[in-house]
Amino acid sequence: MKIIDLLKKNAIELNASVASKNDAIDKLIALHEKAGNLLDVNEYKKAILAREAQGSTAIGEGIAVPHAKSESVKTPGLSAITVQNGVDYGAPDGKNSDILFMIAAPLDGDLHLEILSRLMVMLMEPEFCAALRSAKTADEFLSVIDKKETEKYPDEPKAEVAKKDGYRILAVTACPTGIAHTYMAAEALEKAGEKMGYPLKAETNGSGGAKNILTKKEIEECDGIIIAADKMLKWHVLTASLLSKPQLQTVLINLRSLFKKLLMAKLLFIMQMTKKKAL
Repeated sequence: MKIIDLLKKNAIELNASVASKNDAIDKLIALHEKAGNLLDVNEYKKAILAREAQGSTAIGEGIAVPHAKSESVKTPGLSAITVQNGVDYGAPDGKNSDILFMIAAPLDGDLHLEILSRLMVMLMEPEFCAALRSAKTADEFLSVIDKKETEKYPDEPKAEVAKKDGYRILAVTACPTGIAHTYMAAEALEKAGEKMGYPLKAETNGSGGAKNILTKKEIEECDGIIIAADKMLKWHVLTASLLSKPQLQTVLINLRSLFKKLLMAKLLFIMQMTKKKAL
């Protein structure tokens, strides 16, 4: 299965006319309905709004990925719109969102979520987003996605090469739905770590379960651990001596400062969680 198997051509609208966040949500839901992905449009909208109530699904840099898991979903899928000049979707960087994907996921089944996580990671690459913005037709839009997925996720991916000196920083990411921000935050952390010279490994706690799990040895030998989770986790990493706990959106917009604070402190808790209780 590939991303384009979940995104039908009739679920894409380029240069959509929307004036607000609510308009964008209605447009994306209408495209899901048009593609035959929904059993109950009203119930699915309730699920989308419930997720937005936990925090905007805009991630910044013009990208928003509203999503929900619901029994009102008939077929797992995507809808997508581009918006000239963008729309205010409550992004953490204050920028309008001009590329919006909406994920519809049923309550059961995880294969499609693994595929969708690829798209979330791809959306962290500026060149890919620029190509989506430049697409003139739905076919071209799909072609951009397919080309990037084939390039980034070949049929037989190479095994990860272990870092010779270990990982200086470890991370764990999780969001309430476990579909989008979980994987985007992990990708952003790993890219930033590479750019700043800090080898980093990120464990993702998505809807399909934990992936890229941190080992006891890695935890013992690292300099610090970032837990970027917008939901409650009972996790073995809490025994580590160096912890930072930012909100997922903080990870996506303030990586350099986060890394420096983590490595300078012996014990640091940044409590900017959506939940009031500690992890």
